Amino acid sequence: MRYAVSDSPEGGTFQVWRGVLAGASASLVGIGLARFAYTPLLPAIIGAHWFPASTAAYLGAANLGGYLAGALTGGVLARHFRAATILRAMMLLATLAFVACALPVSFLWFFVWRFLSGISGGALMVLAAPTIIAHVAPSRRGFASGAIFTGIGLGIAASGTIVPLLLRQGLTQTWIGLAAVSLVLTGVAWNGWPSQDAPAPAHAGAHAHAKAPTPPALHALFAEYALNAAGLVPHMIFLVDFVARGLGKGVDAGAEYWVLYGLGAIAGPLLSGHLADRAGFGPALRVAYLLQLAAVAIPAITSNPALLIVSSVVVGAFTPGIVPLVLGRVNELLAHHPAAQKRAWSTATTSFAVLQALAAYGLSFLFSNSGGNYPLLFAIGAAALAIALAVDLFAALRSK
Repeated sequence: MRYAVSDSPEGGTFQVWRGVLAGASASLVGIGLARFAYTPLLPAIIGAHWFPASTAAYLGAANLGGYLAGALTGGVLARHFRAATILRAMMLLATLAFVACALPVSFLWFFVWRFLSGISGGALMVLAAPTIIAHVAPSRRGFASGAIFTGIGLGIAASGTIVPLLLRQGLTQTWIGLAAVSLVLTGVAWNGWPSQDAPAPAHAGAHAHAKAPTPPALHALFAEYALNAAGLVPHMIFLVDFVARGLGKGVDAGAEYWVLYGLGAIAGPLLSGHLADRAGFGPALRVAYLLQLAAVAIPAITSNPALLIVSSVVVGAFTPGIVPLVLGRVNELLAHHPAAQKRAWSTATTSFAVLQALAAYGLSFLFSNSGGNYPLLFAIGAAALAIALAVDLFAALRSK
């Protein structure tokens, strides 16, 4: 699969499949492993007395704070350095952070490296897909972006299968093993990035300085996306610990639910895109909010294994699956203002990262000060999604 571009020195061609593989590897390392591998590691870190439960949860939140910083600085870095250089550096930073976390020197040491791994993930999420998609034929961009975001689900599933196996060798060995996997994927992606950044379209200058109107529905969408981020946090950080320690089933059982979460995440972007093609982005978003609301509420009201499986798969599916839905809705609302779409997507991504980080720190505080009240965390996540759905419905009624 090739798509010709004028700025490639290798005969003017860019191998799309290699670019997609590089993008998927980047999302797998930066999000799938750097963020989500910590979830199945949390009970083991507490059990090994590296950190007490009251502070270990904050280390998961540190990654989300770093993600916000990376999302904000990724665009700034791209204005001064080639995207390929930044992407390679961020994958190496994620790898180095895994090595550093193998040494529990102190809480501050661990917090800093978890924060740095979050920075790498945020920058990779902001830059990897656009860098590849800019060189892909328009007719293939949907497939390419779906494949790139599927890397998140592959990383989640991999963390749920690899981590329990590595933990049998020890906690330090587990972090080193994750570093080795990250290093291999960095090598796979190294030469897959375009040789040069794509030039801006010829017509972009005509719109670059035009002030596009901001529909009220777009402001509502920013709020909904941020609330959706808060709704995902309880599963992101506490799912495995809830099963392993809260229900007393152990680390291996918790990891099994995390694998289910990852399997859902693999299929999520493709299924949500198919839903949007059939129903439209607006209706598809409402369905997504409703399904997530029900799934996040399940651990707050029951410990039934079958229902917890459903909860894990559904929330896992929408962790990456909500991204193409919101991106498509942004483009839909600003269909006649292409230059404004990129700015609006940046605002949406930042709002997601901000409330995700705030929710992570806030829920970690509640967890440590409520005696480990897991149902409370999931109830708050469900409430955030209920508000997101209400905002969307109100915006839809207002626009009629």
